[in-house]
Amino acid sequence: MRADPRALRFGAAITTLVLALVLVTGSAWLLAVQAMVFALGVVSRSPYTMLFKALVKSAPKETEDARPPKFAQAVGLVFAIAGLVGYLTGITPLALVATAAALLAAFLNAAFGFCLGCEMYLLIRRLLPAANMEVSK
Repeated sequence: MRADPRALRFGAAITTLVLALVLVTGSAWLLAVQAMVFALGVVSRSPYTMLFKALVKSAPKETEDARPPKFAQAVGLVFAIAGLVGYLTGITPLALVATAAALLAAFLNAAFGFCLGCEMYLLIRRLLPAANMEVSK
């Protein structure tokens, strides 16, 4: 499966805005919505990607492997869940640090095209030989 890098950066920009709003408001429900967006991005397509495709009709000049961004969505989901646990249990430092970490990763992708989760995926593939085995198509 291939991914449009423009859609990925668009999604990262929306995620950056949502997570910044979570930090400003302390809204657990908004973080829960973002966690659902991450979960959908892992198992299917992100709603932000679908919005991008509805708004931008031109085909991408290049595409990239969708596996690293899907892994990045899973990492974002883990941080969003940790932040959500922090907000719901009153462990404010956990909520703030987990949400801020996800925000930083989203910002790096949106602003500079640097996908931290994608880089983690590639590092894991290099370090673990079993991770390099192709799944039959």
